Amino acid sequence: MIWLAIATALAGGIGAAVRFGLDGVVTAHSRYRIPLGTPVINVTGSLLLGFVTGLATDGASAEVRTIVGVGFLGGYTTFSTASTQNSDLVRKGHPFLAIVYGAGMLAGSLLAAGFGLWIGMALT
Repeated sequence: MIWLAIATALAGGIGAAVRFGLDGVVTAHSRYRIPLGTPVINVTGSLLLGFVTGLATDGASAEVRTIVGVGFLGGYTTFSTASTQNSDLVRKGHPFLAIVYGAGMLAGSLLAAGFGLWIGMALT
């Protein structure tokens, strides 16, 4: 079982590195006042986790689900950064923008997770 913990930790590190890189690319190309990297990351992470979960209903082993879901996607997605960025929008005097940002990310993530689940289940 130690191999699973090590593999999950390594996958988490890789997921965090991918998040760091993608956030940098999105931020560098964004023309908006809100940080768009985090919603892109959380929505795509939710889509992928839904997909993996859908595949797992009939195929993927518990170990693969743990390594990909808990490890890679756990390191890739970030609720705490989203919460901090939302708080920063309020602190900077943009409460309505904070509501739209938070609600939009939540809705987008839920829809993406459902879509990923549907695709994953359709492929099994």
